[in-house]
Amino acid sequence: MDLFAEQRQRSRARFRPLAARMRPQTLDDFAGQRHFLGEGKLLRRLLDADRLASAIFYGPPGTGKTTLAEIIAGVTQAAFESANAASVGVKDIREILARARARLEDDGRRTVLFLDEIHRFNKAQQDVLLGDVEDGIVILIGATTENPFFSVNSALVSRSQIFQFESLSEDDIKALIRRALADDTNGLGRMRATITDDALAFLAGISDGDARRALTALEIAVLSQSPDPQRGVSVDLETAQDSIQKKAINYDPKGDQHYDAASALQKSMRGSDPDAAVYWLAMMIEAGEDPRFIARRIVVCAAEDVGNADPMALVVANAAVQTTLFVGLPECRLALAQAAIYIACAPKSNAGTMAIANASRDVKEGRTIPVPRHLRDGHYPGAQALGNATGYQYAHDAKDGIAAQDYLGVDRIYYEPTDRGHEKIMAEYLAKARRIQGKADAS
Repeated sequence: MDLFAEQRQRSRARFRPLAARMRPQTLDDFAGQRHFLGEGKLLRRLLDADRLASAIFYGPPGTGKTTLAEIIAGVTQAAFESANAASVGVKDIREILARARARLEDDGRRTVLFLDEIHRFNKAQQDVLLGDVEDGIVILIGATTENPFFSVNSALVSRSQIFQFESLSEDDIKALIRRALADDTNGLGRMRATITDDALAFLAGISDGDARRALTALEIAVLSQSPDPQRGVSVDLETAQDSIQKKAINYDPKGDQHYDAASALQKSMRGSDPDAAVYWLAMMIEAGEDPRFIARRIVVCAAEDVGNADPMALVVANAAVQTTLFVGLPECRLALAQAAIYIACAPKSNAGTMAIANASRDVKEGRTIPVPRHLRDGHYPGAQALGNATGYQYAHDAKDGIAAQDYLGVDRIYYEPTDRGHEKIMAEYLAKARRIQGKADAS
């Protein structure tokens, strides 16, 4: 490399963002993901033995998927090829695969292909990889922020080990920030920058486990100040807050976060935890989730998980729906919160849910029960000649408003109320009604 080339390289490096400059170069420097990269864990064992097999790295941004692939490029004995699915086509991939075959035939050396954003390839493009992955021509490492079980061909998924990357812990983020401040070569060490404990805690918390976000905010906080000749640069809480104006919530309204948050909201209401319910509700609203979707989940929970233990839950949930449609954001969040909290605090029963599920199963799988003649419509001319409505007993004429009458034609119990909330009252009334009706299972 000539002198001018070295100068150009140093100049480019000088302007690279801090997050790019601080990318770890070895496995020992890599932060987080100890559940598969710690000592003795699966991926670490495979790398130490240089026995890497095809893998898919799946997780949120800023957790080290690309960085780990670059480290693997330095430790594996195999050749390493890298591409981004957003910027290459089938022709480029075929050329990489052709080089991999030639390399294997010439010197027996295998090829690791790192394909970033693999979810951007459609099915046909992903199929191009399948044969060479299956034959062992290439070791595929695909990186994606989307659930591979939905976004990657099942054939590729079945031939790959899935490694799910988790957001970094606050301790991991703090360690990365301290390392960046101390590093004289790639970090901010030459500026003698320091950070207060409360500013460090703030950046570690608000970055949501995203190392790139934390280091970018740190770089802005340091570079936006004029260094003191004696003391250098100090990042306090106010400076840190100014350097990351608005927290960007990692939330894809069509991806995993959408469904996971909805699941957490409903399970929190079902589990009688209003604090958790209102937190997941707030996260969905602040992330820009459609409030109508949230309202629908609340209505479903009221019917499915509260049911007749507190019939008012469905009324409150439907009122939240109407408020959402009529008022919209931001005010409708008050009604949504009221409904979510009410449902979380209500007694729970899924007896109605089980009743309709069991009845539906019998309808779909069993012989269809004909409507008993005494229950059939008798209002049209000729109905009596057919025997319709003959023998029907008007319930209001009977004692207690319950007639000794069969309404199904078979002896089958679907609804079994609990002893919780309003269903306890319903259970007492129903036991009496079933005795009068002659139900075999009536107590």
